[in-house]
Amino acid sequence: MTELSPAQAMELKQELQTLGLQLGFQAIGVASIDLNAAGAQLRDWLARGWHGEMDYMARHGSKRWTPNELVPGTAAVISARMDYWPGDTLDPLLALADPNLAYISRYALGRDYHKLLRARLQKLADAIVARVGPFGYRAFVDSAPVLEKPLARNAGLGWIGKHTNLIARDAGSYFFLGEIYTDLPLPSDEPVDDHCGSCRRCLDACPTGALPAPYQIDARRCISYLTIELHGPIPLELRPMLGNRIYGCDDCQLVCPWNKYAKLAGEADFRARHGLDSRSLIDLFSWDENTFLARTEGSAIRRIGHPRWLRNIAIALGNAPSSADIIAALLARIEHPDDTVREAVLWAMAQQHINRPREPFPSALDRREQARVPS
Repeated sequence: MTELSPAQAMELKQELQTLGLQLGFQAIGVASIDLNAAGAQLRDWLARGWHGEMDYMARHGSKRWTPNELVPGTAAVISARMDYWPGDTLDPLLALADPNLAYISRYALGRDYHKLLRARLQKLADAIVARVGPFGYRAFVDSAPVLEKPLARNAGLGWIGKHTNLIARDAGSYFFLGEIYTDLPLPSDEPVDDHCGSCRRCLDACPTGALPAPYQIDARRCISYLTIELHGPIPLELRPMLGNRIYGCDDCQLVCPWNKYAKLAGEADFRARHGLDSRSLIDLFSWDENTFLARTEGSAIRRIGHPRWLRNIAIALGNAPSSADIIAALLARIEHPDDTVREAVLWAMAQQHINRPREPFPSALDRREQARVPS
């Protein structure tokens, strides 16, 4: 363990917030490494099978809830928050209300956050080295078995809300998290009290019922899981509930009262690229693989690959009002080489047929008038 006197440790901790702000973070805290309660909750969640096909959540055993097993010598965890809510974009509620537009979770409209946050955490570590000398550490941004939300709660950055996302009282929930596991004996912050109260807006707003109870999430029904993590066909009974959501979902956060305090992102990289906040489903469905790869370069969206991109959009097109343009777009993909894409296209074609406007059945009065013989 790196040697620091209690006075030096406290002085460094007080400097962390200033250093973090200089590097573009909105909040920095220090977490204790006691995650036993969070580990028990994780084990229960896995036992229920609510992780679906995310087998990686069951790997690594106790390293997830025992930081000094993952990184030997860890004495504390520095947790950092960076806001991502993009400005100058189409109102998400308007985008969701237009079935012909594609809805992409607001966090994914700009560049992938992983590299940016990782680089900033490295700069924070370098700044600490400049003050105290070499120390043991590892920085993480979704790159290891880390319970980032319980750690952020322990660091005083917010509480875990009923939708299972972290909420900051002064900033809502639209932010990314990153961690530095360190051997520095830094004093930890106090966890934040829960302020969800009796509110259940997030539970009621979930389109697929993925929040069966407060503070619980069945990922198998979550639209973010279905459109990003799930590799095969999306369950038939859930498809109509996806609406026009083709990558992720924000519904539980959009209705959260605490997000009235959400801050706009200070990073230009998090602003919408290629007009992805307001593109039509047909337009995005027309992208061939080269176009998809070019326009999602440096984006979190790229990780799902072109076939899953088409699968998701095909389902959204099936949910849209019937039109000749949509049917033509689907027909152009009906012989796609990927089985999952072809199946989604065929399903969407059937939905378009079901949704096709019919001529209204004539009333008895109309039929009588039509049958009347002209005098």
